[in-house]
Amino acid sequence: MTDTPVHDLLHPATWKAAKGYANGVAATGRTLYLGGQIGWNADQEFETDDFVGQIEQTLKNIVAILAEAGAGPEHIVRLTWYVIDKQVYLSRLGEIGSVYRSVLGRNFPAMTMVQVVALIEDRAKVEIEATAVLPD
Repeated sequence: MTDTPVHDLLHPATWKAAKGYANGVAATGRTLYLGGQIGWNADQEFETDDFVGQIEQTLKNIVAILAEAGAGPEHIVRLTWYVIDKQVYLSRLGEIGSVYRSVLGRNFPAMTMVQVVALIEDRAKVEIEATAVLPD
């Protein structure tokens, strides 16, 4: 794996800078689609009910699945986040940013965040889908 991005970020020159995400990404290669991951471990057990702790585990789960295809965080081109509490997310942005960078590094793909009423697993506080592209 390499730390060099395998894609180009798309950002109109006249727009204000995006912080922590990309407005768009262009990539070519083998596409990997990851189903929504939640904050439980490999045994499908939650080790914490803490929002940031579940985000960290969710991101680690994404990295583990990417590794199965020989990919890493630098290959992620899109993340879709589903959270059950937008206010908790906003109030803990600093912690979330630290955890994000510790797991995914300084890779900021196109992202969408959606607040939902609930997730299928009752203890889950976040679910994240990922799309990654491995170079040809």
